[in-house]
Amino acid sequence: MKFDLLSTTQTGGCSAKLPAGLLSDLLKDIPLPKNDHILVDIETHDDAGVYQIQDDLALIVTTDFFPPLCSDARTFGRIAACNALSDVYAMGGTPLLSLNLTLFPAEGIPLEVLHDILSGGQEMVNEAGAFTMGGHTIVDEVPKYGLAVVGTVNPKNLATNDAAQGGDVLILTKALGCGVLIAAHRLGMAEESSYQKALAQMQKLNRQGAELMRKYHVRCATDVTGFGLAGHAYKMAMASGCQLHFHTTDLPVIPGVMELLEAGCVPGAAFKNLDFARPGLQVAEGLAVERKMLCCDAQTSGGLLMCVKPDVAEAIVAELRQGDFPDAAIVGSVKKGSPSVVLD
Repeated sequence: MKFDLLSTTQTGGCSAKLPAGLLSDLLKDIPLPKNDHILVDIETHDDAGVYQIQDDLALIVTTDFFPPLCSDARTFGRIAACNALSDVYAMGGTPLLSLNLTLFPAEGIPLEVLHDILSGGQEMVNEAGAFTMGGHTIVDEVPKYGLAVVGTVNPKNLATNDAAQGGDVLILTKALGCGVLIAAHRLGMAEESSYQKALAQMQKLNRQGAELMRKYHVRCATDVTGFGLAGHAYKMAMASGCQLHFHTTDLPVIPGVMELLEAGCVPGAAFKNLDFARPGLQVAEGLAVERKMLCCDAQTSGGLLMCVKPDVAEAIVAELRQGDFPDAAIVGSVKKGSPSVVLD
């Protein structure tokens, strides 16, 4: 069914998240009970919660949903589902079960559009090898869609955002710039080929990244989504108590993005992410403002940021490039020091 979902909202995808700083302040005074089976909760602002049920098995629980970020319903469903599934992969797990979370108007948009959204989402759940168990739908003027996901992981293979160590090498699996291209498309500024690459990248499951994390015993990772590379790296730096140093010229970037940034196409979410990361952000003298804002660009269904041992970094990147992630690259390193993110 042809209906332009972008006509329903001005902010979609992961850029619709509450600012990270505001969210942190909101949650800090809400006490949560502790339990010996809880391996990961919200304390380190990790990608998902993890609950151990036996020695070799733990459950990963997460949820993500948001308003449309593209016109086509099926594509929107695929991206939203892929984004929700990513939290399980970011922790080294395998998706098992999912529930649809759907908000949709009772009138004004043909129900066939909802069918296409759900069909697109189911395609990604099928590709992940998980099972849809149902869901919940309520009436709302602006469509929103995503998943609640349960995954599994052997605790020995669990990757968290608090395990970075000095000497680790930083790998990023997907190119940056999705937020810029989504905004530029709305303004009629984006090259169609670049925009289509962004849409295709957002529909790429991070499954291979999780498989390689298990293969090479990677224990620290996160996915780069709504808080941008700088925001998610800052969370990792704070959780791990170390410094993440990025060489911005090594960052993979979707073609056309730097030109758009130079032309002043900087989405509002990037400034919110900059505000969050600013207390721990160190920017090299002379670094172009466009490169700084690229690191703050809100990604949707972005890549994995991994902290890996130097002796396996090249092998991981080579396998990623030969597989589903041709833009994967070594982008920096972890150093001892006060929690911070360094851009040079």
